[in-house]
Order: sequence, then structure tokens, then C-alpha cells
Amino acid sequence: MEKLAATAGIDYYLSLIPHILWLRLAGTRLYGDLRGLKPGHLRQLQRLYRVRLPQDVLMTPEFAQRLWQVTTLTEMPVCVYVNRRGQVLRVAVGTPEQTRVPLYELPRYGAGRLSGWRCLSTRLSPDAPTVADLTTLMEQRWDALVSIHDRWAYWAYPGATTWVLQGPVAVATLAQEGWLAQLQQAEQARQEESTPVEESSQQRVILVGVRPVGMSVQAFQAGLQEMQRLITSAGATVAATIVQGRPELGAGKIQDVRRAGRLHGVNVVVFNGDLSPAQVRNLEQELEMRVVDRTELILDIFAQRARSQAGKLQVELAQLQYRLTRLTGQGQALSRLGGGIGTRGPGETRLETERRAIQRRIAHLKKQVEQLRQHRERLRQQRYRRQIPTVGLVGYTNAGKSTLFNALTRADVYASDQLFATLDPTSRRLVLADHPQPIVLTDTVGFIENLPPTLWDAFQATLEELTEADLLLHVVDLSHPNWRGHIHTVETCLARMTPVPAPTWIVFNKIDQVDSETLELARRSYPRALYVAARERIGLDTLRRALVGWLHHAMAS
Repeated sequence: MEKLAATAGIDYYLSLIPHILWLRLAGTRLYGDLRGLKPGHLRQLQRLYRVRLPQDVLMTPEFAQRLWQVTTLTEMPVCVYVNRRGQVLRVAVGTPEQTRVPLYELPRYGAGRLSGWRCLSTRLSPDAPTVADLTTLMEQRWDALVSIHDRWAYWAYPGATTWVLQGPVAVATLAQEGWLAQLQQAEQARQEESTPVEESSQQRVILVGVRPVGMSVQAFQAGLQEMQRLITSAGATVAATIVQGRPELGAGKIQDVRRAGRLHGVNVVVFNGDLSPAQVRNLEQELEMRVVDRTELILDIFAQRARSQAGKLQVELAQLQYRLTRLTGQGQALSRLGGGIGTRGPGETRLETERRAIQRRIAHLKKQVEQLRQHRERLRQQRYRRQIPTVGLVGYTNAGKSTLFNALTRADVYASDQLFATLDPTSRRLVLADHPQPIVLTDTVGFIENLPPTLWDAFQATLEELTEADLLLHVVDLSHPNWRGHIHTVETCLARMTPVPAPTWIVFNKIDQVDSETLELARRSYPRALYVAARERIGLDTLRRALVGWLHHAMAS
């Protein structure tokens, strides 16, 4: 028994050895890029953990001299992270941006509080800290950032909304700074800034604009403004906009986007064009943020706007068709083998399983869309047998089609100053005062430049309402700077339809918001067009008389 007890005691102490070694090494672990460092350099870096700074001193001259000696020997910048007790918690090789602390390791205080850590760093050049390092200071909520070069130093601390940079000053002078009082003032300013402002429920994103080859600067700027309106329609706000003049996003711009995301606390990036699955995957790895392209943003807006069962059906079909082409871009996430009955033997990857499930759902949705198309075809046949003329409203998104529809039919269709406010087609009977024959007026979804192919294919059942109409009223927002481009976009979309839609009348809307020069230009370019201001009910009588004249001609023929 005594031997067993002795053996058990020895085993117990042996089991403690790994824990003791781990505790001993935990305080000497080095971070950052350690390649090329000699064992002597590593030992000098590990000895920095033994230093204990006074609590009321930002940094002592002796410790600054010691850090500079290590930097001189290694020819690499060094960062030392110290808490408010003066304890060295982390030693890393690299710049503050390269050696930033994972957020889960920093103390979690309130929004107006700082983390309680400060970064004492060295720089190989006598320049001030870079914007990247200062952005990291704000992102990680450090108490201070000190940048040392020989006997001189810069130091920065977080302000209420941005950093405050001071220097260069002598290291001996910096050691005499009353930094604790400055720290209390900084935290008080941050708390005052964050207290009265309520947390916004809107998501914040970064917009990245890449100008394709051959696109003019004016067209590119108009496209960026439209992207901002799309983001607003999706329920988000643009925290920052970054523009790349070349067709490709360079390494420098990728760093700018990443820094802007950290500075504004944003984790979603929206691009103004379409991206391939591989591009989305690579960009998300580089930026460490979620990447959304133009098509995905429009699909999200359509998903929010769909109210009827038919609209939800077509939006789901478009989303699945979009997702199916992007399964191969998800890397290792869908490459594992499945398990369970039916997956033995060669096995089946999650990619194949997911693709088959989506394809089955797409086939089911296409059948339902076809049933929807047949149902609408029967309704149109009933109107045709009753000899009820049909007039359709078309136009660029946010041209005022729904507002004009409400003004003519006294309906209560949702109308708002946002892109794609109306998604589901709506038909109402319109009775004209000078003609006994009623007509059916149909409001449809608006067009947009470079309409995603998945949406075009999914909404064929809705777009057929336009091909069967007897007359189309092309509503144009004359107050928009690019109204001529909008006309060209809508005409291009109508030309893609089969069969070719009925004759089209141009109806310029919002004439109360334009100057006389724009109005005269429109009249010279389109002498047979009609002019209204639907919200102010201007020109509606003229439009009704024109419809009565067309109705007389249509009934006679």
C-alpha cells in the first residue's frame, strides 16, 4: 500500500509538469514575424516580460532605450503591450497594425471605455505613426500608442471620434507627461460622445467603386450615386466610399478598405459591379469582411419588397439561381464528405448534396411560376374577350410610376422615393370621363441598368403583362440628371421582350422639379411626349384626353 501511495504521488507530480511548463512559457511567448531572428534576439525579447513600469508613467527612458537597442540589433520594429498596472502582457515583432491583439483577448468594457492596454512600439524611420497604426489604435481602443525612434517619440491616444497625435518629443520629456489625467479626459470625452447617441438599427457598409475600362467619369459617378440609393433602399447606410480608377482592385486599395472597415466598425463591403465566386472568396479572405456585389444587393431589395405570394415565389427562384452558380466559390466549406446511410463507398461531397437540393427546389419553383404565368394568361384572355383595353406603366425604377398610377386610378399602392419601392404588379380599372369604355391600367416593377439575368429570367411571368398590353406609358423622371440614359435603358429592356411590346408613349414626370432649359431640351428631343407632375397632379387632364383619343382610335380599328 505504501508503494502504491508513493507511486500515485509521483504520478501526480509528473502530471503537473506540463502545466508548470505552460505557465512558465505563457509569459515568454513572442508574437508577430519571428523569421530570421537569432536565439539571442529571442531571449532579449522574452526578457522584456520581466519589466514592470510605474503605474503613473507612460514609459520610462530606460525602457525606451532598451526597446530601441532590441530594434537596432534585430533591424525590425517591436511592439510591447502594457496594462495600467505596468505589467508587460504581450511582446511582438512588427508594426502595431501587423501585431494587433485579437479582440477576444482585450478586456470588454463599455462603448465609452478604453481597453486598458497601451502599445509601446519602435519605428525604423523617424516619421510619425502611419494611418494604419492610428486606425488600429482606434479599433482596439488602446489607452495610448507610443512610437519610438532613437531618443524621440510620438504618442497618440483615442479622442471622442478620432485619434489625437502629439510629437515628436524627447523620450525623457515623454516620461514626465501626466498621461493618467489625459487618459481620464479621453474616456470622459468618449462617454459624452456615446451617451446621447442611440444605437442605430441600420446596418452600415463600405461602398467600393471600381471603374471599368471605357466608362466615362460622369457615367461612373452616376453609377456610384445609384449604388448609394440601392444601399439606402436595402435599409443600410454608407459609412465610407472608396473609389478605384482602374478595373482591378490593387493591394493598396484593399488595405484602404480594410482600414476603413476597422475605423468605422463595418463588416460588410458592397461593390458596384458583379463579382465571380472566386473573387468574392478571395476578397473576403483579404478584407476579413463580408463581400456583397451589385446583383446580391438588388436581390436583397427584391426580397424585402415582395408582398404577394407570386412576388415571393419569383424572388426565391432568382435567389436560388444566383446561389447555384456560387456554390463552387465557397471553398472548403462544402467539400467535406457526408455521413449516414446512403453515403458509404465513394461518398458524396456537401457541394454535390447542396447543388442537388437547390436544383430540386428550382425545378419546383419553375413549375409554380409556370402555373402563375398560365393563371395570368387566362385573366388576360378574359379581358380580351370582353374587349377591355390594357395600358401598362413602364419606366426606370423610382420614376414615379406608382404615384402616377395612384393619381389616375385613386388607388392606394405603396409609393415612396426609393428604388424598387413597387415589386408586385397591380391592375386597376380606369374610367375616363369622355368615354364609356373602361380600360385596365397596370403598374409593374421598374427597370434598372444592367438588370441581373437571374431577375430577368425569374420575372418573366410578371414582364409578360407588358407584352400583352395594348399601350405602354413610359414614365421618365425628368428631374434626374441621367434621364436620357434611363430612357435608353428601358428601351433596351423592352427590345429584349418576346413578343415585342405595344406602342409606347413617353410621359415625362416631375416637371415641377426641373428648369426651363431641361424642359425645352426634352421637348426638342421628344416632341410628341406628354408632361406631368403626378404628385402635384399637374398635366393629368392632358394625359386623360390623350388616352381618350387613343381609345377612340383603338375601338374604331
